[in-house]
Amino acid sequence: MNNKRIFMTVILFITCFFLGVGISRIKNASKEVLLKRAKEENWGLGFTEKGRPPTGNATADELKKYDAYYIGDTNEKIIYLTFDAGYENGNTPPILEALKKHQVPACFFLVGHYIEKNPELVKQMVEEGHMVANHTYSHPNMHKISSIDAFRKELEDLEVLYKEVVGQDMPRYYRPPQGKYNIENLKMAKELGYKTFFWSLAYVDWYNDKQPTREQALDKLVNRIHPGAIVLLHSTSKTNAEIMDELITKWKELGYSFGSLEDLVQ
Repeated sequence: MNNKRIFMTVILFITCFFLGVGISRIKNASKEVLLKRAKEENWGLGFTEKGRPPTGNATADELKKYDAYYIGDTNEKIIYLTFDAGYENGNTPPILEALKKHQVPACFFLVGHYIEKNPELVKQMVEEGHMVANHTYSHPNMHKISSIDAFRKELEDLEVLYKEVVGQDMPRYYRPPQGKYNIENLKMAKELGYKTFFWSLAYVDWYNDKQPTREQALDKLVNRIHPGAIVLLHSTSKTNAEIMDELITKWKELGYSFGSLEDLVQ
C-alpha cells in the first residue's frame, strides 16, 4: 500500500511539474504576442452602444502612464474637437468660421508642409484661440522609428518652423500620423516632454474623391458622440466644412459643451 502511495505521489509530482512548465510556456508565449503587438500597433476603437464611450487598444489608465490620452472624463458631456491636416484645399476657412460662430475651441494637428504653405491660416488659428499642435514634420510611420534622435527630429523640426511663423513656442502636444505607434514611441514622447493624443471618435472623411454625404457624416458623428469624446476630423474634408455649423448645433442640443486639450490634461 505504501509503495502504491509513493508511486501515485511521484506520478502526481511529475504531472504537476510538466503542467506548470506548460502553463509557464503559454504565459511566456502570450507575453511575446503582446510585446509583438505593442511594437506594431495602430490605434483602433470598438463601439458597443449608441452614446457610450468606445473601447480602445489600451485603457485610459494604461495610456496615462505615458502622458497619452484618447478620451476625457466619461462622466462629463464635454467634447474635445481636434483636426488633422497635411495640406490645405480650401475647407479650413469655413470650418474656422463655424468654430468662431459657436465660440468652440479646437486643436489643429499640422505637419511641416501645411505650416510652410499656409502661414496666414496657421496664424489665424492661433489668433482665434485654437491650439496648433505637432503631427510631425514629414508625417512618417512613427512606429518604425526606434531612435530617440530620429523621433526628436520629427517633432523639433516642426517646432522650429512653427516658431518662425507664429513667433511663439509650439505646445508639446503630439498626435502620431495615422495613429501608428508603439510603447517605445509613447515613452520617447513623454521623455521629450510631449503629451500624446489619440481619439475616441472619428470616421472616414479623408478621401477627397469619396467624401461621405451629409447624412452619413451626421449619422456617425451625432449618434456616436459620447461624454469626454476626443473627436478627430480632417480639415481637408468638404463634407466637414459643409456640416460644421449644423454638427456643432446638434451636439449642443444634446447637452454637450466644448473644452480644450489643455483642460483635459489638467
